[in-house]
Amino acid sequence: MEKLTILGAGTMGHSIALSAAWSGHTPTVYGINEQDVTNADKGLAQKLAVMADNGLFDDNEAQAIRGRILFTTSLEEAVGEATFILEVVPEKLQLKLDLYKQLESLFDPSVIIASNTSGFKPSLLAEGMNHPERFIVAHFWNPGHLIPLVEVVNGERTQEEATARTMALLKAMNKKPILLNKELPGFIGNRLQYALFREAQALLDAGAASKEDIDAAVTYSIGRRLPVTGPLMTADMGGLDVFSAISNYLFEDLADDQRSGKILSQLVDQHKLGDKTGQGFYEWAPDVSEKINRKREQTLIQFLKNDLEQEG
Repeated sequence: MEKLTILGAGTMGHSIALSAAWSGHTPTVYGINEQDVTNADKGLAQKLAVMADNGLFDDNEAQAIRGRILFTTSLEEAVGEATFILEVVPEKLQLKLDLYKQLESLFDPSVIIASNTSGFKPSLLAEGMNHPERFIVAHFWNPGHLIPLVEVVNGERTQEEATARTMALLKAMNKKPILLNKELPGFIGNRLQYALFREAQALLDAGAASKEDIDAAVTYSIGRRLPVTGPLMTADMGGLDVFSAISNYLFEDLADDQRSGKILSQLVDQHKLGDKTGQGFYEWAPDVSEKINRKREQTLIQFLKNDLEQEG
């Protein structure tokens, strides 16, 4: 079993630690200061309580999971006994590069360094490393304790051992890792997500329908199928001749914008950033935010319970 250290105690960091501890690992989580650690511990307690309330485990197991997670504000202590480092710091290139340079002076080349970046190519991140052969991307999806997918991406010089150890660790954490055959910006999930988002923006900008109806077109149709069949399997089930014919006439009319849409750009310029500012495409009063976030969390928990039942 790898000795896992997670560098970053934010939302993703402590969520991933929860997943690791739930599977029996004893992760160490590094926070930049005591307030960072306090916030992470509070977030961890809230997530454990919700999961226990929804029957994923009982209160005793929740306490045991919490007991397997160690928080520290000392980088040296965090990585001292680690065999696998997962970097979960903000998406700032220089910040990551500086951290990797510091890390390589603290342990030997056998330790794997993985980044949770959601878009940077691993070869770019590993460019200044002394040992790029042990560097890899392991992109968890938010919320990290409820979404099974992790995208694993090799750099140009990543060795097979690093890939094998990463895949083994993720499977031991009960995640669903996928391995990319080549480096691509945004990997797989975000490319698919943003293709849909681009078309949604174009439809809204063109006045084709209201924002509510555009969202409903997804949640009440393809959104119901996607948990069972992805786009390629869906095409198989519908008939490839049908999907090919539709592709041939529809692709010409799909959005191919290279930048954010008009309405999205205006909202950003007005600092209407969505849930975190109280207004975006929608109005986000505190009670509305709590209701939608709780509904999404409970839905994801139900999917996770279904996964566990099928695997059991």
